[in-house]
Amino acid sequence: MAGNYYDSDRGISEYLLFHYGGFEHPLAAAEDDALRFPVRCVSECLDPARLPPDARALDLGCAVGRSSFELARHCTHVLGIDFSARFISVATHLRDNGSFGFNYIEEGELTSPHRAVVPPEIDRKRVAFEQGDAVRLRSGLGLFDAVLMANLIDRVKNPAKCLAQLPGLLKPGGQLVITSPYTWLAEYTPRENWLGGFMRDGQPVKTFDALKTILAPDFELLRKQDLAFVIREHARKFQLGFAQATIWIRK
Repeated sequence: MAGNYYDSDRGISEYLLFHYGGFEHPLAAAEDDALRFPVRCVSECLDPARLPPDARALDLGCAVGRSSFELARHCTHVLGIDFSARFISVATHLRDNGSFGFNYIEEGELTSPHRAVVPPEIDRKRVAFEQGDAVRLRSGLGLFDAVLMANLIDRVKNPAKCLAQLPGLLKPGGQLVITSPYTWLAEYTPRENWLGGFMRDGQPVKTFDALKTILAPDFELLRKQDLAFVIREHARKFQLGFAQATIWIRK
């Protein structure tokens, strides 16, 4: 059931609002920045000065595509990959048409119409989308100057295997951005595959420490920061989270 959420009408609706905004919220603590999480994953975490003129970017776990379009502000070629066929269908429609109409829930069965819009100044032709498994990426993707993994690692079956692919995807000097609230749940990731959030030999295992251990041979940690995000479920229910963003440079 957990996996089916991302292919459901409700999942599509909630993630379109999450990526493209257009709703009001009563959470003063989050303010407007929390509504722009997919935008801020790029604007606050990626350093355009480190990118070559013909930069390639990979948005792994792209959902309905907003971060992919934001990457296109700085990269001439962007590939967004997600496991959900419906997410990719919607993202492709947005690429081809610039907008996507949908309904979001007010309460119960009551809905309101809305339209997700890609900012018109973005060159949508720079972006392509495809369905794929982040743990078993297809061969032939090539090398990228930037890879974004936004709130992905705690939603795949084997995050360590997913991370192990990264040295073969990034050019030397390339930027890797990983964000996650580290919400480890057995319904998405088998308990034995969690990177953190448990005790081992009487000591707590933290996800950030596991990331450092896995990535250290091939990546240098540039910095880390917290990014707030809000997901609207209905008019009176919102998820407020704080993802930890870590930015790495390929050695």
